[in-house]
Amino acid sequence: MAIPMLRIATISRCHSQQPLIYSIYSSSFTFDETSKKKKMAVSCSSPSSELNPVIKSDVSFSVGTYLIPHPKKHNDTILIFVYLPLSQVLVFLKVDKGGEDAFFVSNYNGGVVAVADGVSGWAEEDVDPSLFPRELMTNASNFVGDEEVNYDPQILIRKAHAATSSTGSATVIVAMLEKNGILKIANVGDCGLRVIRNGNVILSTSPQEHYFDCPFQLSSERVGQTYLDAAVSNVELIEGDTIVVGSDGLFDNVFDHEIVSTIVGHRNVAEAAKALANLASNHALDSNFDSPYSLEARSRGFEPPLWKKILGMKLTGGKLDDITVIVGEVVSS
Repeated sequence: MAIPMLRIATISRCHSQQPLIYSIYSSSFTFDETSKKKKMAVSCSSPSSELNPVIKSDVSFSVGTYLIPHPKKHNDTILIFVYLPLSQVLVFLKVDKGGEDAFFVSNYNGGVVAVADGVSGWAEEDVDPSLFPRELMTNASNFVGDEEVNYDPQILIRKAHAATSSTGSATVIVAMLEKNGILKIANVGDCGLRVIRNGNVILSTSPQEHYFDCPFQLSSERVGQTYLDAAVSNVELIEGDTIVVGSDGLFDNVFDHEIVSTIVGHRNVAEAAKALANLASNHALDSNFDSPYSLEARSRGFEPPLWKKILGMKLTGGKLDDITVIVGEVVSS
């Protein structure tokens, strides 16, 4: 996408014995509560009894995350940790003029996940494209429990955007799970979310764009979209459902059926997030892979370089970009 962004990760309920930084040169960060999962306790009543009604357990997310910056921006990786309220940890992934995705994960209520993808074009104006999405996600994480937000992702976007003073712009998606299983989603641009149940995608967000490779985006400028432009949707989740949230670096390079097969093949959310990010990275580097991005480009009338046309070759290949993946499994809390 023409709008890569830096990723911020707010990770909740981290265990002290689990290393937070795997390597100073690693762009990965994982959070896994799989070991803490409990089976949903359901009390079933017989047809003749009204003494034991069915009780639905509260649910929450078990989350795994993984980040891979654009390969040309993968030098001098630095991880900086900042502690926030609500027992959260905010992680900045900073790469020189790169790593322009940002995200956070919160354990508030049933769980909150968000991704912002910074617009790389700001680098041409001598502006670090990572600053805007990083501050946007920091502000969003701070407003998660705000009374005015009232656990509404669209209002969370409004307040976070209004509080962001950095120059730049970003696409953004926020998903908030209530303990009763209702997932609320607000999306501006082409970050995406998939809900997977029993090996099938039951909900898929659609990218918003002005034209090919120019998505809707929140901006520091007056020109741009606002929270009112967000696509909003709700879906009821049940224990065992999985959500996959990411920047377009994932969805431009990985088909939905590949996402499903990867999720099915990895019961651990951290391993699933890593596998999806690596798959997206491999496809992005493969000039022969017929990616979702190349398929969309051809459908919009884009053609391959002249030498490929002479050889009768079509436009193929993945799209190099920052890649952020968050995998959340719904578990009984």
